[in-house]
Amino acid sequence: MTLHVVVGSGPIGTATAELLAREGHSVRLVTRSGGRNNSDRVRCFAADANDTGRMIEVAKGAAALYNCANPPYHRWPTEWPPLAASLLRTAERTGAVLVTMSNLYGYGPTSHAMTENDPLRASGVKGRTRALMWAEAAQAHAAGRVRVAEARASDYFGPGVRAQSVTLGERTLPPLIQGRSIHVFGNPDVPHSWTYVPDIASTLVRIATEERAWGHAWHVPTNPPMTQREVLNTVARIAGRAAPQIRPYSDWALRLAGLFDPDVRELGEIRYQFDRPFVIDSSAFQSNFGTGPTPMSDALRTTVDWWTLQVPRVH
Repeated sequence: MTLHVVVGSGPIGTATAELLAREGHSVRLVTRSGGRNNSDRVRCFAADANDTGRMIEVAKGAAALYNCANPPYHRWPTEWPPLAASLLRTAERTGAVLVTMSNLYGYGPTSHAMTENDPLRASGVKGRTRALMWAEAAQAHAAGRVRVAEARASDYFGPGVRAQSVTLGERTLPPLIQGRSIHVFGNPDVPHSWTYVPDIASTLVRIATEERAWGHAWHVPTNPPMTQREVLNTVARIAGRAAPQIRPYSDWALRLAGLFDPDVRELGEIRYQFDRPFVIDSSAFQSNFGTGPTPMSDALRTTVDWWTLQVPRVH
């Protein structure tokens, strides 16, 4: 049994902590507020991840440190860099492997399925922020100061995921399960990749414990792409509903919503991800580690089952 420290109790951090506990490890789950202990193996700790001294105390003796934090979307450029730097210093001082959960923003628009070999040339501020975080971690690894790895996923979904996915979160799934029409962001008929949270958790744990994974970024195993219309029609079928009426949000509706919701205001930077094909190639991880994604039908069924318990059904 080894000690693992997970920073962030969102869907991915929680899933990672629970997986580590099931595998017999001792887990410290770190948030600002602490919270209640989930089990004998998952112990909650109150700490500000920006406080390197406190994080060194919490991570002392840990085999791995997982960055599953997620600052408010509109504050990524200001809050991510110091947090990432603090966790990098913590890993350097404690000897823990630093594993970071990331996304595909750093690549910017592409005309092909994204691979880990693609350059990080995002023009948007959030994409540049994520690219810089990895560049600094990789440089520290190359210098022998620390051991790092990064997992990159497309829009993620699954039990417990509410607001993180534009398409498979609380803006669409509750009304769909209730048999109502759906509004989506961008073009509903272009291919898009969707990554399942349990697959993310298993990837994070795998790259933390496999030396050959260190020093690299890895794409989380992800199913073949589906359009927004295809994935929402599949969800409707699983939920026992007719195919929903799907309409794209108009530009004026998004501008209006952006006056009141800072996260909506930020969507302009990633508009390309929903107006053109946005596809991840995860074959490198799958071939190197022999692990594929959870079948999409199973992942969506589990997600629908979870959401059905959250949403009053309309008969």
